[in-house]
Amino acid sequence: MDVLKKVPVREQDAKERARNFEEVCYGYNAEEAMAEASRCIGCKNAQCVKGCPVAIDIPGFIDRMKKGEFEEAFQVISQASALPAVCGRVCPQETQCEGKCIRGIKGDPVSIGKLERFAADWARENGIRPVPAAEKNGHKVAVIGSGPSGLTCAGDLAKMGYDVTIFEALHEPGGVLVYGIPEFRLPKEAVVQKEIENVKALGVKIETNVVVGKSVTIDSLLSDEGFDAVFIGSGAGLPKFMGIPGENANGVFSANEYLTRSNLMKSYQEGSNTPIMAGKKVAVVGGGNVAMDAARTALRRGAETHIVYRRSEEELPARVEEVHHAKEEGIIFNLLTNPTEILADENGWVCGMKCVKMELGEPDESGRRRPVVIPDSEFTMEVDVVIMSLGTSPNPLISSTTEGLETNKWKCIVAEEENGQTTKTGVYAGGDAVTGAATVILAMGAGKAAAKGIDDYIQSLG
Repeated sequence: MDVLKKVPVREQDAKERARNFEEVCYGYNAEEAMAEASRCIGCKNAQCVKGCPVAIDIPGFIDRMKKGEFEEAFQVISQASALPAVCGRVCPQETQCEGKCIRGIKGDPVSIGKLERFAADWARENGIRPVPAAEKNGHKVAVIGSGPSGLTCAGDLAKMGYDVTIFEALHEPGGVLVYGIPEFRLPKEAVVQKEIENVKALGVKIETNVVVGKSVTIDSLLSDEGFDAVFIGSGAGLPKFMGIPGENANGVFSANEYLTRSNLMKSYQEGSNTPIMAGKKVAVVGGGNVAMDAARTALRRGAETHIVYRRSEEELPARVEEVHHAKEEGIIFNLLTNPTEILADENGWVCGMKCVKMELGEPDESGRRRPVVIPDSEFTMEVDVVIMSLGTSPNPLISSTTEGLETNKWKCIVAEEENGQTTKTGVYAGGDAVTGAATVILAMGAGKAAAKGIDDYIQSLG
């Protein structure tokens, strides 16, 4: 075995998977996982842990993996993470734990994400669950939203002995894990639902179809329902658009709506009650992970699919793995291209999109080179569906119905980074509701920090 090279991960053939919604990556088997774990040199000052937003004891769980002690490895991970099977699949490990792996200096970094996934999948298949709290401490905490930040905060608080109730606006818990990430990247029944069951096994209660700000308010939870603290992990589900002519045409979707119909409402299945236009030629505007998810979903619906992005490939914000998979499957990348108008036919349906070519100028405030329009470069793409994937912002419903809760100019809730404390006593927040759209693992990190902050706050009350 070449210790400088990762153990390869088996995947579905690109041509086959482009026609189905089954999971792309098969992950490791036990033999492969132990071989990959043996590549870890067990650093004393483990940089990988510093790169993990939830501070998993990575050397600790990998050491157990080397020995084939898979249950023990899972329990080590579970002390820090409520969603290991999810994180093993969707975290950007290349810029976090694996990006800091010492083994990666002279070879490939250890496949930490794939090992985490194996441990979690093995535990699920063998009926192993995280260890719950020994006893309750008599305090109640409400969590708003059952996405990654809410589930993490709830799970950590439950392990501390708190009586936790999650309030979810939709009919199914999971937040972005169920409505935002496609089945071929994150299976819902086999993975997400089982992770949620693990959180519930810790004693967490989940109430669905509760719209905080309408059904109940944060103030009433604190004053009338007996909760000692509230965590807001409601995400950022309000889509952004470009503001160009024609965006109201039939056949223009936000990536949020498109993916929600596909992932949560199963529009790709025969006989679904929530159909969505498949389209013959689809343009997805944007270059992030959500854009890749929308494009790869449209492709599986039978459309010729284009990514339209105003910068070059080097600036694409999506994970390298997602871009690689999209290209393998046949997604066409129209880079250094920016839409200026969406065209509609006499019946109001999309029939094309005017675009201009771009070139990169000087860096902007984000550090990326600013795209500049090339004069006289306008052209028209023939498309019948346009999906806008330009980011999201928090829904203002919660902040507008909660007295004393401050927001910033982007309508994000203002909260302390180290503990999630908002401007309202007893109310904490984290994840996309605070930062705007970001990654699953960063939302989990915020939920973990807030759980500690809530515990400190309630203990200070005596």
